Amino acid sequence: MPMEPLPDLSTLSLADIARLAAEKRLPPVEKWNPDHCGDSEMRIARDGTWFHQGSPIGRETMVRLFSSILRREPDGSHVLVTPVEKLDIAVEDAPFVAVELKSEGEGRDRTLAFRIKNGDIVTAGPAHALILRETPDGPHPYLHVRGGMEALVARSVYYELMNLALEEDADRIGLWSEGAFFPLDGAA
Repeated sequence: MPMEPLPDLSTLSLADIARLAAEKRLPPVEKWNPDHCGDSEMRIARDGTWFHQGSPIGRETMVRLFSSILRREPDGSHVLVTPVEKLDIAVEDAPFVAVELKSEGEGRDRTLAFRIKNGDIVTAGPAHALILRETPDGPHPYLHVRGGMEALVARSVYYELMNLALEEDADRIGLWSEGAFFPLDGAA
């Protein structure tokens, strides 16, 4: 059964985006608790590229499938899980990367929707926080995706966010989305 092609985010309304996100059916990985079976010999690079035994996985449909059975464990590690097996997977930074942004509205009425590299669409809001972490090589924005897993916001998308925030000309550099304010100035 082939996977449907990814929709063009720029042509979708926020209502369309909300509908697509609601229709996304993921396996109930949080309910699966098989015995640990070993290492998958897979890793997710910082740029969101998936590798198996050192070679990039070139089939987008395989990456989308694997990302649907990805889970973060209570100890912070990541696994690929099915009802019968659980395999470790190495994650260099975040397991996902937000590669596209759609913004509608202004100020407190703004909504920010992100396309994740695996095709998921996530709308920033109370359930999907957008946070900025200071690291030795500068600030890095992250978006909560699901189950304690985050998407690193790609640099080009971060620049879009900052431009929107600066255009707001507010007291604090940041953006609202779905009624929640997300500071982008690094202040706590």
